[in-house]
Amino acid sequence: MNILEEVTNILDLLYKHGWDERNGGNLSMLLSEREVLEVVKEIKITKTFHYDFDLGELINKYFIITATSSYFKNMKSDPSSNLGILKVIDKNTLGLVWGYTNGGKPTSEAPTHLKSHIERLKVDANSRVIIHCHPTNLIAMTHLVPISNKKYTEILWKMQTESIVVFPEGVSILPWMVCGGEEIAIETAKLMKEYRSVIWTAHGIFASGNSLDETFGLIETIEKAAIIYLKICDKKYFNVINNDNLIELAKAFNVNYRHGIID
Repeated sequence: MNILEEVTNILDLLYKHGWDERNGGNLSMLLSEREVLEVVKEIKITKTFHYDFDLGELINKYFIITATSSYFKNMKSDPSSNLGILKVIDKNTLGLVWGYTNGGKPTSEAPTHLKSHIERLKVDANSRVIIHCHPTNLIAMTHLVPISNKKYTEILWKMQTESIVVFPEGVSILPWMVCGGEEIAIETAKLMKEYRSVIWTAHGIFASGNSLDETFGLIETIEKAAIIYLKICDKKYFNVINNDNLIELAKAFNVNYRHGIID
């Protein structure tokens, strides 16, 4: 399976989960030169896209990025129209190597993706993937729970046994902002210094990981916890995962969880 098949399979799953309606959501993935050459015979820049922010830390790196206004339901049938492979050729410019065949360009959220990649690579040299999507129940939860990284982390950890194991650093959340702009890109990237997931109030989630499977699985786990929360938040609890249980879990699975939440 080449990289296009891997990426389009995940994008198709995101659509089928109902998390990327219409042209909602986007994805970016850091590629090796070998992976690029699985798609093209020769690396040649055919078009450039210019940005005002500094991409200097990503120069000579390759990314596959979904096109603006692309529909995830069409990714498998027409990847060349809906995806592009790009090379960062200088601190303000992306060069198109493959894709965007119908005159497309990178998603409007590309600045948020690239700024977040810069921060995640500082934390983890193996970080490769960022997915933005609209998980239904997580969005619903943002209408009910006050904005607080600590509060969201505690709630989601306590909804199911696997949460603290899958995202021991917790989750972060931003207040509502206009999407596609510089402000949300800057604020998301700031949180990516400490978290792999940033919830956007009344909008969705930005999540990062070392692989497509890991990143998709992180979103699945957070969304599953949100589903459970919505099912029980207005009911009386008889059995709960308490703070001591979570600490015990973290020790059993040898995970370094974020302190200050449950202790």
